[in-house]
Amino acid sequence: MEPSGEEKRRIEAMALFRQAYEQQMRGELDEAIVLYTRSIETYPTAEAYTFRGWVYSFQGKMDEAIAECKKAIEVDPTFGNPYNDIGAYLVEQGRLDEAIPWLERALVALRYESYCFPHVNLGRVYEKKRMFARALHHYLEALEENPRHLGAWQAVGRLRGMNN
Repeated sequence: MEPSGEEKRRIEAMALFRQAYEQQMRGELDEAIVLYTRSIETYPTAEAYTFRGWVYSFQGKMDEAIAECKKAIEVDPTFGNPYNDIGAYLVEQGRLDEAIPWLERALVALRYESYCFPHVNLGRVYEKKRMFARALHHYLEALEENPRHLGAWQAVGRLRGMNN
């Protein structure tokens, strides 16, 4: 059976997304943005908006990155990455209290491959706020999710070292 027009657009958008990601990984950020944009124009996905936002963040365009993540959430509110990414971008901007609800939403998102990241980011927030017990809790939760996360191990060591 021949795929429908919508299915063809979805397949084409996925191919453009993969090409964009390859360009992004090569450091060809402007080309990645062009390809993510073409993917979105072909068939909008939360992934393409989120990853285009990620590229904007590499370019130091945090407000644009946050706007892209909000578009991703409109397309698919179950996708966890944009919640975490908004939180991370807000942390980078020093807007710690604003970051917390976004990171907490990432932790309860239905479609997310690594809950480790929002835990690490919440750990960073609470560590910066000098709320060390809460920070340690989130770093340990991150290690439950991903026992090989080097940053979480370093943070746990740093925080436990403060108690000695």
